[in-house]
Formats: sequence, structure tokens, C-alpha cells
Amino acid sequence: MTTTRSTMCQLGRTKCSLLLCLVVSATVFLVIHLTEITAREPPIPAPPPCRPFSAQCRAFLPAPEGRMKWHRRDCQIEKYITSNKLQCSNLMRDLHFITRPLSHEEEAYPLAFILTVHKELELLVRLLRAIYAPQNVYCVHVDAKAPPEYRAAVQNLVGCFQNVFLSSRSETVTYAGFSRLKADLNCMTDLAASKVGWRKVVNLCGQDFPLKSNLELVRYLQSKEWRGRNMTPGIKQPPYIGRRTKFQYKEIVGSHVALIGMGVKKDPPPHNLQIYFGTAYYALTRDFVNFVLESPKARDLLNWSKDTYSPDEHYWVTLNHIREAPGNNIGGGWEGSIRAVKWADQEGKVHNGCNGRYVRSICIYGTKDLPWLIEMNSMFANKFENHFFPEALDCLEQWHRNKLLGHASVPIEPSWLLATQGNSIRRA
Repeated sequence: MTTTRSTMCQLGRTKCSLLLCLVVSATVFLVIHLTEITAREPPIPAPPPCRPFSAQCRAFLPAPEGRMKWHRRDCQIEKYITSNKLQCSNLMRDLHFITRPLSHEEEAYPLAFILTVHKELELLVRLLRAIYAPQNVYCVHVDAKAPPEYRAAVQNLVGCFQNVFLSSRSETVTYAGFSRLKADLNCMTDLAASKVGWRKVVNLCGQDFPLKSNLELVRYLQSKEWRGRNMTPGIKQPPYIGRRTKFQYKEIVGSHVALIGMGVKKDPPPHNLQIYFGTAYYALTRDFVNFVLESPKARDLLNWSKDTYSPDEHYWVTLNHIREAPGNNIGGGWEGSIRAVKWADQEGKVHNGCNGRYVRSICIYGTKDLPWLIEMNSMFANKFENHFFPEALDCLEQWHRNKLLGHASVPIEPSWLLATQGNSIRRA
């Protein structure tokens, strides 16, 4: 009996040893196999380093400590938005959007924004990020002729926000055409129905960028000069502009606006209105927007303007000089610092030249234009391009974010920082 038990124990030990050997062998084989597979697969490429800040930014950014340098935290914005794996739950954090009101003053005075866009996806994201606050509301009008993939990307973006939406109707926008005016009106119709209690609406294009923080915008629009009033810089239509509304024009959809024949005269303006000339950009009260959408006088002027040249440059400012218009500015002129623009024909008078390049007589800014922009202290700057002197926007964006966070009366969250300090180049 004792011999049998001894033999069984030896067999048990032999089986255990054999099993242990098999487990060890299998583990070694698996490790070798996985190592070979990993060696055969190409390594995942590291994301490219973010574009460093231009040396000229040093004049506008706070000096980093010691030998540290400022490093941008993201440089793959377009790829992020167009990704099929876009996670809305992470977007605000990953792209450094402000996630709560930065002061009670701003929370009590929500703004509305109209953004008309057709290209430059990254610029749109960076503009929205700069002006975004959760108490505000944003209507984005995407040109009907924009590529489908662009519209889909913008839809991806706005779909992640409760207070950002696409205009319910898109126009095929033509430069200087009635369609440009209609794009704004489409968004106004949507904003008038918004449950957000916005106080004033500001319109922008995709190549604008703010020079004031949201708090500064709120204070400026509530200042003694503009509290309860509309901002539509402009004057009585000068003679050299008269052709725009004296003759009939035809909009060649998506192309240009052309004079009909040799010059077909229009009927006089409805209601014996005095036509004014000004900018296409504004800051309007909510009551004025309701007046624009509901008043027969505003509707008649709109219909009369359909065959004029660049009607958005006379429509808003003309209505703002009507006595019954809420928040009117009857005695006003060019007051209102809405846009900082370097026009080619103002070189040597208003500014000392464009350090980028002129497109349609408007300067596309370079980094050396930033001191002039900052000194102008307007609400917004126009224009920027993503592939032409992109360092200018990098620098201005960081300068703006520093100012915005500096005005905050709440604790700063780490995700709100656009750049960090470090000794080496960081990757996105």
C-alpha cells in the first residue's frame, strides 16, 4: 500500500512539472510571436510638432519663467473636427473652449453672433473658440456652394454645442449681392426664436478675429454711448456711391453682381426713405431685430434693395436712421469701433501699410501688423488666412486668450489654456 501511494505521488509531481513546463513554453512562444508581429508592423508616427510662436510674439505674450518657452497645445484642429471618431464629450476640453461664464456681468448680458462662412475650417474653429461663452448663442450660416465635406465638418462641430446651430436656410452667397444680406436675415429669423435671452447681435465672417474679450464686448456694448442703441457706422449716401441704388443690378448667382443693360433706373426708395451708406457689420439690439423682421417699412426697403449693389452696406444703417426703429441712431455717423481693417487706399493715412498682402484691397495680416491691431482696440480684426502668415493668428489668439482669462473672476481651468511653458517642443 505504501509503495502504491509513493508511486502515485511521483506521478502527480511529474504531471505538475510537465504542466508547468507547458505553460512556460507557451508563454515564451507567445512573447516571441508578439515581438515578431510588432517588429513587422510600421511604428505609429508621432503627430507633427505644433508650429512655434514667432519671435515677434514676445512683445505681446508674458515673458515665460527662466529658460522656459511657450508651446501651443494643439495644431491638428481640422483633423480633429473631420475625424469619424469625434467625441463631443471631449471636444470642449481637447480644443480648449471656455466651459462656463467667466463673470456674473457676462452671464447677465448674453450676446448673439452670426457667422457667415464658406471656407477655412480651422479659422472658423479658432474664431468660435475665441468668442465662445456658454451663456451666448451662435448661428452659423454655411454658404450653399461650400463643398459637402466642409458643411459636414461644420455640422460635426456645431452638433457638439447646445447654443451653436446652423442657419435653417442657406444662401448661395455672391460678393456684393442680395444673397449676402439674406444670409444674415436667415440667421436673425432663427435667433429671434431662440430661448436664449440675448441682448445684442453681432455679425462676423469666418476670417475675423476678436480684439476684445467677451467681458470687454459686454462693457463696450453697454457703455453710455451704446447702451440700448444699435451700432451701424455710416453716413448719408455720398454721390460717388449713388450708382449702387440708382440703377438696377442683377446677381449672377455664386459669381458676381452686374449692372442691367446700360443702366436701368430704379424707382425711388419706399416711404421716401433717405438712403445711407455704411459698413455691412453691426451690433443690433433684439428689439431692432424684431423691427427688421416685422415692420412693413423694413420689408418694403428689403424688397426695394433686391436689385441694388451691395445692399448690406445700406440696409442696416438706413433702417437705423428711421425714427420709429428701436435703438435708432438718427444723428450718428461713423462712430462704433466694430472692425479694424487695413484698406489699400488708406495706406499712409490710417495705417502705414500691410505687412501681409492685399486681397480685394483688404490686408491679410502678417505678424508685423499686430501692434497696429492691438492699438486700434476695435471689437474685431479683419482678415486672416490660415495658410498665409499663420503665425500672425497664432500670436493674436494667444494674446487674446491671455487677456480673456485675465479678466475672469472664476478659477481658471487647465483645459482653457492654449499654450503651456516647457523646455522642449511638445507634441499635440
